Amino acid sequence: MVNWIAVLYGIVTAFAIGLASGLGLPFTSITLPIVGAGVTGLVAGGVAGYFAREGLGSGIVHGFLATSIGGLLVGLVLLLTGTIVAGVIGFSAGVVFLTLVAAHGIPGAVGGAIGGILGRGSATTGQPTT
Repeated sequence: MVNWIAVLYGIVTAFAIGLASGLGLPFTSITLPIVGAGVTGLVAGGVAGYFAREGLGSGIVHGFLATSIGGLLVGLVLLLTGTIVAGVIGFSAGVVFLTLVAAHGIPGAVGGAIGGILGRGSATTGQPTT
């Protein structure tokens, strides 16, 4: 079963890092969108998998969901902002946007798996045994 609170944590993380990573590298004039997507996926997927606390398989699902939905939200915000600023939107921009959303899911699943492994044992840590 999907823990939607864990997915929400991952979505918020993906949204925040996704918007910040599109700004560029400090002290340079370049941006690295692929590095941003990979880092965003790993971190946001790890957050979702960690808070799901159900192990490897569940972490993969939670990480994939969180980063895909978060990537979709970031893409929509950037697409709408670009439309307002530039006034032009095309079919190719939509296709590229959907491709990037799918690309966010792969590192998100990996991050979710890592977070699921790390978060599984910590759910009962500190709980009294009877």
